[in-house]
Amino acid sequence: MVARHAKKIKLYGFNNLAKTLSYNVYDICYAKAERHRAEYIEYIDEAYNAKRLAEILTTVAELIGANILDISHQDYEPQGASVVMLISEEPVVSERLSHDKAEHPGPLPETLLAHLDKSHITVHTYPESHPEGGISTFRADIDVATCGRISPLRALNYLIHALESDIVTLDYRVRGFTRDIRGRKHFIDHDITSIQNFIARDVIDRYGMIDVNVYQENIFHTKMLIKEFDLDNYLFGHGRDDYSARELREIERRLRREMAEIYYARNLPRM
Repeated sequence: MVARHAKKIKLYGFNNLAKTLSYNVYDICYAKAERHRAEYIEYIDEAYNAKRLAEILTTVAELIGANILDISHQDYEPQGASVVMLISEEPVVSERLSHDKAEHPGPLPETLLAHLDKSHITVHTYPESHPEGGISTFRADIDVATCGRISPLRALNYLIHALESDIVTLDYRVRGFTRDIRGRKHFIDHDITSIQNFIARDVIDRYGMIDVNVYQENIFHTKMLIKEFDLDNYLFGHGRDDYSARELREIERRLRREMAEIYYARNLPRM
């Protein structure tokens, strides 16, 4: 645990723009028996407990070159966990608002390096299961908020590769304004027309994507649905051989329906 700082932290290269990336992922499985659904929730709680999530975020902070000022984490009953991390950037001195204004995918995990200032990273998990249909889901919400020169989009490709999921929902917002050395206001300090332009080609090939953007408000939204569907990847507690062909068709129908409802954020009419 990082000790709380009693003294004020001197800020370097600071500007007043607030940039936030909200990264939401969903994993889905089918667990036929109630005990299997309970085992799935137990597995999720073990794999993504607060201590483990704190370790993951600590690694993320190290990869992006951030200084960790404080960490708080908590497990919940009956399930779920939260971690909040306060971070600051290393000194950056420049008269320019940004070193890199172009739209392009951020670096992959082995090359990721960025600097954050007066910022935080949070994660919250939400395991749950359908009371009758055998469907269980796991959702993790990660927020990376910065008040500095770099956009949190820089960390996007690392997060996608580190937490490969069935569905990903991305929201990026820029708030406030900052001034350049001539006093001119800047309401955003880098080019962006779509979050997709910051995503690596291998990810774009694996997911179907939809954008909903409000350019005049600097609000960008992208949602992603995995293209390939292999039923073996979604069965928990039993394997394919434990079901009849008719049962397998019904399980696939339920899983695809669950994924579609989450992706489109609405309950679909029953067929």
